[in-house]
Amino acid sequence: MNKKILIIDDEEDICSSLEFALEDLYEVKTTVLPQKGLEYLVKENFNLVLLDLRIGNVDGIDLLEEIKNIDKTIQVIIMTAYGTIVSSVDAIKKGAFTYLTKPLDLDLLYKSIEQALELQRNRETVRFEYDGSGEYAYHSILGKSAVMKDVFSYIEKLKDVDTSVVINGESGTGKELVARAIHYAGKRKDKRFVEINCAAIPEGLLEEELFGHVKGTFTGAVTDKIGKFEYANGGTIFLDEIGDMPYPLQAKLLRVLQQKEYTPLGCNEPISLNVRVLAATNQNLKKMVEEGKFRRDLYFRLNVIEIQLPPLRERRSDIPLLLQHFIQLYNKNMSKNVEGLSKKAESLLLEYHYPGNVRELANIMECAVLLSKDKIIEVENLPMELREKKERGRDTLDLTLGMKIGTKNLVGLTLQEAEKELISAALKLNKGHKKATATMLGISERGLRNKIQDYGLN
Repeated sequence: MNKKILIIDDEEDICSSLEFALEDLYEVKTTVLPQKGLEYLVKENFNLVLLDLRIGNVDGIDLLEEIKNIDKTIQVIIMTAYGTIVSSVDAIKKGAFTYLTKPLDLDLLYKSIEQALELQRNRETVRFEYDGSGEYAYHSILGKSAVMKDVFSYIEKLKDVDTSVVINGESGTGKELVARAIHYAGKRKDKRFVEINCAAIPEGLLEEELFGHVKGTFTGAVTDKIGKFEYANGGTIFLDEIGDMPYPLQAKLLRVLQQKEYTPLGCNEPISLNVRVLAATNQNLKKMVEEGKFRRDLYFRLNVIEIQLPPLRERRSDIPLLLQHFIQLYNKNMSKNVEGLSKKAESLLLEYHYPGNVRELANIMECAVLLSKDKIIEVENLPMELREKKERGRDTLDLTLGMKIGTKNLVGLTLQEAEKELISAALKLNKGHKKATATMLGISERGLRNKIQDYGLN
């Protein structure tokens, strides 16, 4: 199937000429109206947009941001006059693949389009390289440990039902991959998968991102904005870091889940929804409900089924599999020919406790493959920080093996009391440095902060 290209330019002659030049190679659609272009992108799946930097009174950079809000995987090539190259460079920073100056050089245009599409293909390959293949793979997730087999079994049971699911796990454990696996293994796989990180968007903008607005709702609303829920209609919406959603907005989300419809800001007509909702968090939602930080009714509406992802330190039998996977992956990305690890390097990686989980392991291996000069990764190819942490890890053994921490006798203490004393001693040992303390204890920084607050150790 030919790749689909959308051309948005306010000059009809340019639209016609480009369509004529590209129609033998791609499926092409054109429009001189920016809003019409956004509507096309919502209703159809396009691979690339050729976008004029100035379309009447509409700034192409603003339109670029709208396109990326609709689908961040769409490649965008900016078309510009010589006088606006500075603005074009700004567009590159905001997600455009490249810019081309008018009048367009067709050879350069063809080359740029193919490069952009190749980049898109590579990103899809990286994300789904193991999709459906291999004995220990399930839709881009790798694991042969018993606990990961249980996760795969959960996904298989949930893929074709519309039940809401909450995915729990520390940062870096692969919550997004599980959400994608549920979507792409199931009946909605041909529809859109839309993700939004509730913690990454300022509180005042999150409602607009989720539900959109109509033109003229407020100063600066020069066009309609399509919300993530509308864009995901028919498919799946993934609400990452749901625990960070502002409390007032939780009430509106609950109504959407209950009524299967919502009303964009400034609009009077509700929009019907057929969306599966998946959510993820590294926080304890049940505890947040008890503390009044998360709505109880929303918790029960979302948490029909819960999937608990284990930290990497609790599935160590998967580490050799992941090491080989990342070597292959980064060999391909960097045109390297690394074959494996030395015994010392492998031993260090197998013993490390990975507070950043699989994401941290991926970063370590990317660095190691890049720095390796031969076909074998040596200890010196591993990040300096990792080697330093191994030395600090000896303090952890000294700290936890005995029956005393400092002058405090652990005998007779409850588990919580012992944990409090352990955290307190680790903080003192690291002079209050939270990152070093979290690393020593083998927990995330956020987890450490929560425990410091719970135990009153501030």
